[in-house]
Amino acid sequence: MDAALSTLREDDIAKHLPTAQSLITRFVHVTIGDNKSKTELAGTRRRFVSTVSSAGAKSTNEVELIKTISAVNPDDAMLSIAQHGLVYKTRRAVAVALAVADHFGEQTGLDALTKKNSGAALAGEEADRFRGLVESSAYVAAFSAAAYLVQMLPDDAEAASDIPEPEFLFDTPQDALKGLVAALDACVDGAPDDKVMSSRARTCARLAIDELLQRRARFTALGPFEQTHLKLESDGFELNGFDVAPGAKRSKLVMQFKKPNEIIGNHIAKYQAIKLAKMLMAYDFERQMNPFVDLGGFLFTFIGDGAPGTGKTILIQMIAGMINDYCQVAGYGFHYENFGVDNISSYQGKSGQNCKQFINNVLNPKTIGFGTVDDIDQIAAKRSDDRASAGQQEVTAVLMESFAGANTVVRGNCSFGMFSNYPENVDDALRQRAGARWLVDGPQTRDDYIDIFALLAGKNHKIPLGDHELFEAQVIQKAVGEAYEQLSKPQEDGLEKVYVRFMDEVGEPKTMADVGTYLHMIKEAEPRFTGRAIKNITDAIKMRAMDIELPDEWFEAPEAFMHKDYDTKRDMIAELRSPFTMDMVMQEINRYADSEFRYTDKSDNAAVEEIIRRERQREKAVGEIEAMKKEGRW
Repeated sequence: MDAALSTLREDDIAKHLPTAQSLITRFVHVTIGDNKSKTELAGTRRRFVSTVSSAGAKSTNEVELIKTISAVNPDDAMLSIAQHGLVYKTRRAVAVALAVADHFGEQTGLDALTKKNSGAALAGEEADRFRGLVESSAYVAAFSAAAYLVQMLPDDAEAASDIPEPEFLFDTPQDALKGLVAALDACVDGAPDDKVMSSRARTCARLAIDELLQRRARFTALGPFEQTHLKLESDGFELNGFDVAPGAKRSKLVMQFKKPNEIIGNHIAKYQAIKLAKMLMAYDFERQMNPFVDLGGFLFTFIGDGAPGTGKTILIQMIAGMINDYCQVAGYGFHYENFGVDNISSYQGKSGQNCKQFINNVLNPKTIGFGTVDDIDQIAAKRSDDRASAGQQEVTAVLMESFAGANTVVRGNCSFGMFSNYPENVDDALRQRAGARWLVDGPQTRDDYIDIFALLAGKNHKIPLGDHELFEAQVIQKAVGEAYEQLSKPQEDGLEKVYVRFMDEVGEPKTMADVGTYLHMIKEAEPRFTGRAIKNITDAIKMRAMDIELPDEWFEAPEAFMHKDYDTKRDMIAELRSPFTMDMVMQEINRYADSEFRYTDKSDNAAVEEIIRRERQREKAVGEIEAMKKEGRW
């Protein structure tokens, strides 16, 4: 069970300030030698590698971080605001890290062993345990300092590249922190301006965390730290074991939000979007879990597809606007981020890094997050597409691993939406990782078109409305009921043939066996209808069972629902749910299978059109060649 949230006291940090000051002023750093020369080859960032091995040999060098930072702008004797901020935050990070190491020592009994060892040298198992705890304490100190810098340094520039990896010694906490400060010194050295300096420093801290997490298995005494929840109120810094928050300070979200009544048509997508916004607000920050994940029905990933101009962008604006409004009422942090084509880099590996950073930003368990990948068919490539760039292939791999990989943990504080006009161009495995399918088809009926024209035309006219009840067709419960009713039978021709054959052979489904038979018949007609598709369908069915309308009153004041404890939230939600029916099962099967057949048909149609276009070009070319032969020009 998680330990309670503890507060770091300023008194505990203050006693480490002299040590922290010495580390940013000047110290001698011991490094393990390698074969790389310290001098770069002219015109490159590569270094000469000697044929004589020096691996394991130790060397020393002086590190003067303040001096290095002040050299960024050598013409000014005073530090700039950014430079002073980096110096101060680095010193603060070291002092905080040493205080965290003390806390770790109290948790594990290291402080008692240290006192005992100062009186007489420990031996045997006690000595081995002492050595393991000291190394773990050094690891904790380095991790805490890097986490502090990642949260506190500004995140307003693109991550720097070609940052050298830090080298750590875990003999003592001070030695581990020297490795981090030395890495910062090397990264900042030669920065042309303050912006690059800050970017390099933050990237260095993030790289240090990645490096430390890779070594985590080497340390055997980190169990108590995994359950640690520490908070430094004055800085807004939180440390939750090895969960790395990407930074609490966010710029204000600037977006043209839309209200649900400003979207005409798209009834099911709009209805589920409203539900998703309310679901996210059920997240419990103390337990770091959402009752909807526990009870079933939480929507972690979804894909929205439709023709251009049908309303995908305003659907994103509506979801983000609703979540933002709810978060302002509750006093929660909200992070929205879109991963777009500008995040694809020509540098090898950089696109994958950008995508992983996007995922980590949205996953931050200390905020409510919503991430979108608009036009995903342009950003994430099919693995079989040899025309796609390496960056697009990297993004596909990162998204697949993040959305349904072995290490994916769904807490229920965030959701990811993928949107595309051409979902058939998205890799099959990635598309199937979308737990829900939203058909964004825009206005469909005569009433829809009257409503959208009246809405967009505004009121600066005297044209009468005519025989029509304005927005009556957009009443959400009525519209959704009608939309779901249409799904009782397939909408796509390919699935309709399977459905007719099933009804002729089996009749109306009444049992689990009947449902399984229908699913198997779909599989025979559409090979991409795999076990993951069945999981997505069952998740959608569970969501329909949780197809409850959380009362608006719960979100008008934080005390009514959002600030209640986890168990109370769970009980309040559980009281509203109802069992799912066979009608729901068939509707969700048809809705999901329709999308697979729709993607296949669109892909096949596009291939057919391409063949027809090439044949027309060939016929035209043959005709022109014959004419040129007659004229003697061929």
